[in-house]
Amino acid sequence: MPRFHLTTFGCQMNAHDSERMRGLLVSLGYTEAPDRDAAELIVFNTCTIRGSADERFLGNLGEARRIKRERPDVVVAVGGCWAQSQKEMVFRDFPFVDLAFGPGEVSRLGELLARERIQAVGAFTFDGRFSGDLPSLRDRDHQAWVQISVGCNCVCSYCIVPQVRGRESSRDPEAILAEVASQAADGVVEVTLLGQNVNSYGRDLPADGRMRFAELLAAVAAVPGIDRVRYTSPHPKDIRGDVIEVHRDVPEVCEHIHLPAQSGSSRVLRAMRRTYDRGRYLDLVARIRDAVPDIALTTDLIVGFPGETDEDFRETLSLVEEVGFDGAYTFVYSPRPGTEAGESMDDDVSPETKSDRISALIDTVQATARERLARHVGRVTEVLVEGRSRTDESRWSGRTRHNVTANFSGIAQPGTLVPVLIETATSTTLAGHVAAVAAPAVVA
Repeated sequence: MPRFHLTTFGCQMNAHDSERMRGLLVSLGYTEAPDRDAAELIVFNTCTIRGSADERFLGNLGEARRIKRERPDVVVAVGGCWAQSQKEMVFRDFPFVDLAFGPGEVSRLGELLARERIQAVGAFTFDGRFSGDLPSLRDRDHQAWVQISVGCNCVCSYCIVPQVRGRESSRDPEAILAEVASQAADGVVEVTLLGQNVNSYGRDLPADGRMRFAELLAAVAAVPGIDRVRYTSPHPKDIRGDVIEVHRDVPEVCEHIHLPAQSGSSRVLRAMRRTYDRGRYLDLVARIRDAVPDIALTTDLIVGFPGETDEDFRETLSLVEEVGFDGAYTFVYSPRPGTEAGESMDDDVSPETKSDRISALIDTVQATARERLARHVGRVTEVLVEGRSRTDESRWSGRTRHNVTANFSGIAQPGTLVPVLIETATSTTLAGHVAAVAAPAVVA
């Protein structure tokens, strides 16, 4: 049977798309190769949100060039956001690439493979199909991504997602619930709902079949066999009171919200077109914590956005300290072609200043996260066992309901929920041992 090798760059949506690509390729008779040299089909699922992702992909593409030179019959396929955004130059600048497809064409991968050396940039389309409707080959037996929407209607000035994934489109709720039920029957106990702006789900659906995001959360949580429900990534403007109430009232919905702030400066947020200011963001945090006091909040933060001053950056640091995030993804701004910021704003913050700011931001995030995670020490918390620890095969590893990695000793089995007594904490992980069954558990 022909073999394929797939490399994924970027976000959870890309990870989900890659699981669907694997499932589709296996259904077409392919098997997965351990490395590119052993494959007849080399696939890259690309990201173009950050410049660093572009650089990593292009480095890997160089190896594909070598393999293609040595074995001309190998098919090189480039999919994902980078392929969509660079469609005018993929075949021109990388003639060894045989086919290219955007995120909206994952469902057409079999057709494109049949045509192989496609040369028409006109093949890039948003065909309206959800990759969530395709077969999936999951990375983990007991956890699954579930795509509920694609695209985004926001106009954040730094973001290329609307250009590469199209306008927002919500998946039929019955299809979502049927997929979750099928996954539960297959042993999945934790699902993560995915969308570029996941919590605006449902607004584009017909009135007679519309389901709000909060209603969908509750419906997914009610599927027999599902013990945990997560979602990513929301937009702060769309975290409404009913979503907060679901976190408070529905036990299966985990005590964690990823709440991208991007900046602590209202002036920078306005230039980013984020539609909220610092005060509104902090008010939302207060309302969430009033309803669910022990909830974990994580975020995304960008340094070095065009025009960011020292005072703007200090406001970002103070936001981190005021909110007390449990963790954060931190990024250095890089201009993306096709975005408002990339096309019309000067990238006027020097590389040296960006480097200094990202270092200071990481230090601040780690300090607040270490303080936040320390509250778990001495608690017995529920952990979903994922497998053996990557750093110590004698210990197990899993995630708490707060989405924190916990490494622990004791008797356990992947896919089960076990009570773990937390003994130590860092800024990113917890450690402990399986607690006695009779110990009262503090949900965490």
